[in-house]
Amino acid sequence: MNEYHIGPEPVRNRADPYRYITHKHPIRSTNENNADFWQKRAQVTVREHLYKRINKQKAKNVLMFLGDGMSIPTLAPARIYKGQLNGELGEQSHLFFETFPYTGLSQTYCVNAQVADSACSATAYLCGVKANEGTMGVTAAVKRKDCKAQSDPNNHVTSIAQWALDAGKAAGIVTTTRVTDASPGGTYAHTANRDWECDTDIIKDNQDPTICPDIATQLITSSTGKHFKVILGGGRREFLPKNVTDEEGSQGHRSDGINLIKTWQNQKQIAGLNAKYVWNRNQLLEATADSDLDSLLGLFESDHCLYNLDTNKETEPTLAEMTEAAITVLNKTSNGYFLFVEGGRIDHGHHETRAHKALDETVQLSDAIRKAVELIDLDDTLVVVTSDHAHTMSFAGYADRGGDILSLAGMGQDKLPYSTLSYANGPGYKRPVKDKRSKNFIRYNISNDDVSYKDYQFPAIAPLASETHGGDDVGVFALGPWSHLFTGMNEQNVIPHLMAFASCVGDGLTYCDLRLEP
Repeated sequence: MNEYHIGPEPVRNRADPYRYITHKHPIRSTNENNADFWQKRAQVTVREHLYKRINKQKAKNVLMFLGDGMSIPTLAPARIYKGQLNGELGEQSHLFFETFPYTGLSQTYCVNAQVADSACSATAYLCGVKANEGTMGVTAAVKRKDCKAQSDPNNHVTSIAQWALDAGKAAGIVTTTRVTDASPGGTYAHTANRDWECDTDIIKDNQDPTICPDIATQLITSSTGKHFKVILGGGRREFLPKNVTDEEGSQGHRSDGINLIKTWQNQKQIAGLNAKYVWNRNQLLEATADSDLDSLLGLFESDHCLYNLDTNKETEPTLAEMTEAAITVLNKTSNGYFLFVEGGRIDHGHHETRAHKALDETVQLSDAIRKAVELIDLDDTLVVVTSDHAHTMSFAGYADRGGDILSLAGMGQDKLPYSTLSYANGPGYKRPVKDKRSKNFIRYNISNDDVSYKDYQFPAIAPLASETHGGDDVGVFALGPWSHLFTGMNEQNVIPHLMAFASCVGDGLTYCDLRLEP
């Protein structure tokens, strides 16, 4: 007779709410050489799956976390990196969201491109419609830089942020990129070119910003953006005129002379709201300590927020701190909210083939998700974590267990080392060098490099100024009401429809519709 049996239902672990503490057969052995060690671990997992509860309640709140460029091959190295930061071997570590109870895959292609960019993909996972590369908040009837097509409202599509607003909920965005960048822009903008972040960009393309409003203007004045209760990230330059110097000495980019930060402040004052604009960490913490705060705008850099490994911890908030601030403000809304949070610099680290920074930014996103889950009620809050597209970084070789994830994996047939992490293309390409003895060209010897340096550019096969995106499917991780719907393989544009179903927003089928059926 099998010694294993179904015992009492497990209870939640307060530290990791998606984990269980099992009453029967606790793991005591730490000897990995014994079969018993692995079998008992597996049996605990069996019980975790057995006692999963399907939550079919209405999702009052929806939190969507986006790891920009967080490919599936990014996850394992990032979890190992995280574990090794804590003095562990690393392989058995996990990112906070990786053991959410339900996972799936998302197909990321654009209507006109096999490999997606962050604009067309944002239109898919936020607006529920696939679009052309470089465009966002519009249908595929709009080609990139087609101002005339952009100006036609029939070509516009709205995001789940707008659906939430229409349902009387609150909405907000948080990002480590410019708040006018492609991913956050998908929540509020309708544009034929993701690069039209301010009017100067439109003028450079010989288009008219009065016909095709720039992205920053849309954030402050559009029917969606102007109603956001929280806007946190980088990109001050897109909101300030060229003749204005910001708080840290950088010039604005706008040609129209409009200071959109002041426009935002005036709007809130006229509406009688207690609203605050902040530009550093201390101001953010002070602002959210105000129990009467209605609306918050935080722009912490002229450009993108700094990489975590480069930031001054005294002046720039972490993604976790921005996420906490956003939830603090949005929690004051009785009807619930939709919050979009992006770890945007994962993508930039990969483009630069700076794998160290890409992994570190992934850990920062994981920390932000952990903080969010500490602050919410999982009975009425749906949490979805995904990515917009992949990258070309690979995790390969035969490094020993516990080997430094940022180091070397082994030797090639040419008796030269290769790294555990590498890219298919990008600026990390190492040109062959002439061997002094044979006079032949040989592969560059990376053992001469400090591969642990935070800005080290990992090897790439083909030279490019910027590494490309990958066309791989990306992961979807879900927790909370109706999270069991986020399984299997789905088109990326299905994601907002599932979130809308769970939270009873939008024009499609929702949970609230099902309740009315006999």
